[in-house]
Amino acid sequence: MTKFQGTGVAIITPFNDDLTVDHTALTNLVNFNIENGTDYIVIAGTTGESVTMTKDEKKNITKTIIKANNGRVPLVLGIGGNNTANVIEEIKSTDLSQIDALLSVSPYYSKPQQEGIYQHFKTISEASPIDIIMYNVPGRTSSNMSPETTLRLAKDFENIIAVKEAGNNVHQYLKLLRDKPEDFLIISGDDDLVLGVILAGGAGVISVLGQAVPKQFSKMINLGLEGKAKEAYEIHFKLMDLTSLIFSENNPAGIKAVLEALDLSKSTVRLPLVEASKELKQNIKQALKKFES
Repeated sequence: MTKFQGTGVAIITPFNDDLTVDHTALTNLVNFNIENGTDYIVIAGTTGESVTMTKDEKKNITKTIIKANNGRVPLVLGIGGNNTANVIEEIKSTDLSQIDALLSVSPYYSKPQQEGIYQHFKTISEASPIDIIMYNVPGRTSSNMSPETTLRLAKDFENIIAVKEAGNNVHQYLKLLRDKPEDFLIISGDDDLVLGVILAGGAGVISVLGQAVPKQFSKMINLGLEGKAKEAYEIHFKLMDLTSLIFSENNPAGIKAVLEALDLSKSTVRLPLVEASKELKQNIKQALKKFES
């Protein structure tokens, strides 16, 4: 389970101007991250625009990342949704031989009760041949997976090894950290809160910003894991403006604007998302200059 400590990144899906997948940029981004300290990569998450991706595109994106990675870091594949039967079908029909864990989001839109969330993940656990990282992101799902439900699942199913917690709720993080089983990982999905979470006992992060500045971001995370709060916060403070900017319009338009400014990929996104505004792109360029200085 230590393979999911440190810095994971929710990798974007780069697009060409015609909205086809830019596999060359994707390969380059994987290499850039691994060479600069990223510990593991999450494929086809929210930041990867998985909801506007076809099954074939998802399969080909996964193949590209597996090839580029070449066994260097663990890989996590996003398979989740609010139709439990469809999630199970996708798990069973996907080649998971090169995948180390699934990232599965708490059911969205349907707004199930806590027992429904529990039964959903119980069913996934029983169907999955590999480990599972649950994903709680109430700002997107319109329902919160309570700490009690998360910990009940952690205790009941051995292959549910972690939760990516992205409720932006410090109290909820602390309840999870206080009451979790010893070997269960609390992974932050909030770039702005992650350092405090790590210093309180969290395992690390699945980051959006980290893929653009992996050297700096992973150094901050590693310093936090070593308990070097002062040094870690020096980096955190430098990253604060950029962290705020990338989420100010929508994700992943913000991070794609950063990656475009760094000449790593285009800022193209698929509808219903739209590209970052000219103003945001300019502000991001300014923030990058400040950071580099």
